[in-house]
Amino acid sequence: MTPARKVVRAAWLAALVLVSGDAAAQTVAVTNARIHTVSGSVIEGGTIVFEDGRIVALGADLQAPAGALVIDGTGKVVTPGLIESSSQLGVVEIGAVRQTVDASSSDDRVTAAFRASDGLNPFSTLIPVAATGGVTRAVVRPTGAALIRGQAALIDLDGARPADLIVRDPLAMVSALDQGAAGRFGGSRGAALMRMREALQDARDYAANRGAFNAGARREYALSRLDLEALVPVVNGELPLVLDANRTTEILAAIALAEEFGLDLILSGAAEGWVVADAIAEAGVPVVTNPTENIPSYDRLAISLEGAARLAEAGVPVAFSTGVLVGSPALGTHNVRNLRLLAGAAVRNGMPYADALRAVTLTPAEVWGVAEDVGSLEPGKSADVVVWSGDPFEPLTRAEHVFIAGREMDAPTRQDRLLERYRSIGGAVPEAYKK
Repeated sequence: MTPARKVVRAAWLAALVLVSGDAAAQTVAVTNARIHTVSGSVIEGGTIVFEDGRIVALGADLQAPAGALVIDGTGKVVTPGLIESSSQLGVVEIGAVRQTVDASSSDDRVTAAFRASDGLNPFSTLIPVAATGGVTRAVVRPTGAALIRGQAALIDLDGARPADLIVRDPLAMVSALDQGAAGRFGGSRGAALMRMREALQDARDYAANRGAFNAGARREYALSRLDLEALVPVVNGELPLVLDANRTTEILAAIALAEEFGLDLILSGAAEGWVVADAIAEAGVPVVTNPTENIPSYDRLAISLEGAARLAEAGVPVAFSTGVLVGSPALGTHNVRNLRLLAGAAVRNGMPYADALRAVTLTPAEVWGVAEDVGSLEPGKSADVVVWSGDPFEPLTRAEHVFIAGREMDAPTRQDRLLERYRSIGGAVPEAYKK
């Protein structure tokens, strides 16, 4: 980058930060709307007011403050911002182009120290596209061939620097116990579990004897020092372990492993989870799943469109994601904007409407430990607010206003820019197109 371009870029970034701060400070009132608070009852013809990035009031008999920016919500629906629970937003641009993928390490062993946030690109073209679907926060997780893949982070979708996006990092450790992991580690799920136990036992021993290890007075471990350090919060129960597991036997083995080591377990995928829903509920383990997937394979013969509803009915906390059970996590990342449609499909297949809305708002906030700040509409919480043109679960509904911490997301997407560029056929074309 030339010096001149560096100056221009620095000025643009500074302006963006200033504008962001001013926009969040603006008092905004959405009036006469149907408001889904999620944590409480639905407010008909209600008003919600937010200021300085926080919700300050909401109710049915509320007047917009003097000087507030007023949005007429007549005929519209207001919900909390949606939370995507498994994505590669900001670390994958085009899955088939290796130079744009920063979500994994080619190391096929244990890469617990790998942090997805280290490759985070706030200028990813996929981030504003996701926001058009009412998504305001997303889990960014590592992928790859390793048994323990690394650390996930929680981001919001507003910011010019990686540090501006990150809400919590590390958020969780990501691992796999599915069919793919079994194939790579000894050819069986038992072999994969053996490797997992070895890693967890080493981390536990390292935590208890760190001084002796650093002094060279402890046995060799199977993992590197950095991987051991990364796993210590997991074995201490301070950092959740997200485990990809689909077959019932994988799910039950994951629950048994969590009980053996005292882990804070979150199941990802859980294609056959509904078959053992009572066991999952009894263990108090939440599930991140995709309720639109029902194509069976050898490790998910019992997958069903009704699976999510059956899990919720059994008392399992269920969060939805476009990034699980789709074959390619990168493919899901290109469809984060469709998260609301997953909830609509779950309703079509038996889940109560309120439970489905909760599965993309408050439940993921609880699963990821940020429910005190986001996931529902309550005074004092962050103003992650979406104004919809109608029912958010209907395909033709649009997110007309998306606020993240009180700042409206109105940046044009790449698709918007392409539309404007080629709107007029026969007009001026880029220099490269001229003969």
